[in-house]
Amino acid sequence: MKKASRIPISKIQRASKLVTTGAKVGVNYLKYYGNKITESEEVAREKLNKDNAEDIYDSLKDLKGSPLKVAQMLSMEKSILPRAYVEKFSLAQFSVPPLSEALVLKTFKKSFGKFPSEIYDIFDAKAFNAASIGQVHKAEKDGKKLAVKIQYPGVSDSIKSDLALLKPFVIRMFNMKGKTSDEYFFEVKDKLLEETDYILEVKQSKEIVNACKNINHLAFPNYYSDLSSKQIITMDWMDGIHLSEFTDNNTNQELANQIGQALWDFYMFQIHNLKKVHADPHPGNFLVSKKGELIALDFGCMKTIPLEFYNPYFVLAKKGTLDNEELFVEKMYELDILRKEDPKEEFEFFKAMFHEMLSIFTQPFHVEEFDFSDAEFFGKISEFGERYSKNTELRSYNASRGSKHFIYMNRTFFGLYNLMFDLKAENIKINNFINL
Repeated sequence: MKKASRIPISKIQRASKLVTTGAKVGVNYLKYYGNKITESEEVAREKLNKDNAEDIYDSLKDLKGSPLKVAQMLSMEKSILPRAYVEKFSLAQFSVPPLSEALVLKTFKKSFGKFPSEIYDIFDAKAFNAASIGQVHKAEKDGKKLAVKIQYPGVSDSIKSDLALLKPFVIRMFNMKGKTSDEYFFEVKDKLLEETDYILEVKQSKEIVNACKNINHLAFPNYYSDLSSKQIITMDWMDGIHLSEFTDNNTNQELANQIGQALWDFYMFQIHNLKKVHADPHPGNFLVSKKGELIALDFGCMKTIPLEFYNPYFVLAKKGTLDNEELFVEKMYELDILRKEDPKEEFEFFKAMFHEMLSIFTQPFHVEEFDFSDAEFFGKISEFGERYSKNTELRSYNASRGSKHFIYMNRTFFGLYNLMFDLKAENIKINNFINL
């Protein structure tokens, strides 16, 4: 994989890169209109999506930082984005062109004040893997194997300007309107800025490790504050395979169930006991050890869940709420999904849409044990998402609905459900940490 010897840092350089990408997308649309003359709409659209996904990702992987992080977030929306985008954007999870060795040493010295050779006994300047905000290197000190995460240069400084450039694209994609779209972007901006603060990440990591250390079949690295800085994190090197590799090759159903239960318990304990959650559940943040333990990594994206959101959110997860129209509507108002000023048609449309969605999505919470290998359950989720992504009535309404806290809570549950389905985990005990 080609290594990056430099990253566009200035606003002009980054804006120029995105403008160039926009021009490529424009050419792709011209090709699409031409293809429609000789091919079916479906075939022409598929080619357009593939070409656009490729050109957009190629641009974002060079920019790194927040544009690539947004692509990573979008890759988890399997029921919203076309498959070509999901497949391409998912590469942002753990397969991004790394920094060159020379740029690694320069970045490390600028951040830490010393070269890696002055701190570690052994440091491999060649990246082990690279993601959206930083890349990981192997190191050793005092006989201990370590993982060193180095943040890409300029990431933190470019977040605000990057999001300003991305905002029109995302607003069009998700049909956002009004002040709610601004609230969503402030939420994303604040979280991305937190993710670039590695001192905060080390603090959060230690807190989660301490709180969750007694969950069965779950393991964490130790984090070292004295070997970390605002752009550098040093932690234990953890041996294991990425969760996606495990799910691709595993044939042991008992082990899949064990890993799935650990993953589910990890999330439910955080949400219901800590009111805070690791809001980045993609395969690149989890390993499976030879001992059959789930290893959780990367606590840069932690979402605090305020009680005024938590309470109505989980009341809606109860089957009794879905059967009680008055209570259902009351909670929808509390979460700003329905609004008093909604015209009658719009009110009825969104009430019906969210009732159908929640009737499907909350099914795991209505039983003591759930089978996450159930293809019918996930088929319903996919069918619902595909149907509404093409719904012309929805496009005519303001789709910016719901509290800003939905962004990371929904991301968490969509990601968690996808991981559980990939594991094909069966007989998962749902209510170990909550009694709905």
